[in-house]
Amino acid sequence: MNGAGKTAWYLLLAVAALTLPTVPFLQPYLTQFAFLWVMILLALTWDIMGGQMGYNSFGNIVYFGVGMYTTAVVQRDLFFSVEEYAEVAGGVDAALNPLEFISSLALGMGLGAVLSVLIAAILGSGILGLRGHYFAICTLGLGIAAGEIASGMDYIGAGSGLVTSLLPDAFGERGRFFYYLFLVLAVITFLVLRRVYDSRFGLAINAIRDDEDKAEALGLHTTRYKTTAWCISAFFLALTGGAFGNMVIFIDPTDVAFAGPTFGVWMVLMAILGGKGTLWGPVIGATIFHVMQEVFWTFLFGWQRVALGLLIVIVVVFFPEGVVGWLRERWPHRFGEVVDEDARRLQVSLDSEP
Repeated sequence: MNGAGKTAWYLLLAVAALTLPTVPFLQPYLTQFAFLWVMILLALTWDIMGGQMGYNSFGNIVYFGVGMYTTAVVQRDLFFSVEEYAEVAGGVDAALNPLEFISSLALGMGLGAVLSVLIAAILGSGILGLRGHYFAICTLGLGIAAGEIASGMDYIGAGSGLVTSLLPDAFGERGRFFYYLFLVLAVITFLVLRRVYDSRFGLAINAIRDDEDKAEALGLHTTRYKTTAWCISAFFLALTGGAFGNMVIFIDPTDVAFAGPTFGVWMVLMAILGGKGTLWGPVIGATIFHVMQEVFWTFLFGWQRVALGLLIVIVVVFFPEGVVGWLRERWPHRFGEVVDEDARRLQVSLDSEP
């Protein structure tokens, strides 16, 4: 696809995304569409490590939960005492006005992102020396530990959870507000990652994925690059978690904030389903996964997890490279990597020189 075609495609997607909430028969499903953007964000942020760098992390859910709790605590502590807030359980008596809500939400998401980046830098410098299944198992333990720690902290509600601030009525319908919020986050994340993957940093983490020993032998500081990649993932995950806590209203430490068996696994499956290591793969995988999940939950209630399991098996068996990989193999001229003709000729001439 040429440059004009890509521009037209992006404009079409932008118009569709912006106008979708105005379609009358889709109004009841705005919250589900907001969830779709959350799924896309989860898949995109996981693919930085798992797809682009080849490090399969099951602990990214930690940063999702840290961002969620940090935002909720900031919104609470800026305007209420812990005891006062607990008495009304975040209800109408604890409602914020529009300015208070937006300012505290932005501040909380920002602080959550900074805190998550610091945690990622500390953890990354310590465990990113591990490789393969050792790293995966270690990160799995991080997610479980985070949930247990949060369950024992009374300041954030412990095992009873924490109710987040109510959305002021001035912002209108709840689903519409969070639809646009997560749409903006998803677009920013996508554009930033596209820029990152096209840079020297993107080439470095791809080199680590292809052969880390050779990358080190060539003088690449692999641990530094790996830690930076994890920090980028943590940053956007924390922003997503901070907004998500406000959308679902109630934060449970193990079922929402540090939900490893659900969100933590889903982000991996969605990236693989679409085609990990590609920019559009996580987006496509998240869309397919979320739509199929809603269909199964609606028409196959009681068997929905069985159906999802079968879907995963089918994808792994028949689409091992994901949807994008399958499309590139079947129609390489349309979905493959575009190589500039002048650059190709130059490379051929250089290779032919004695």
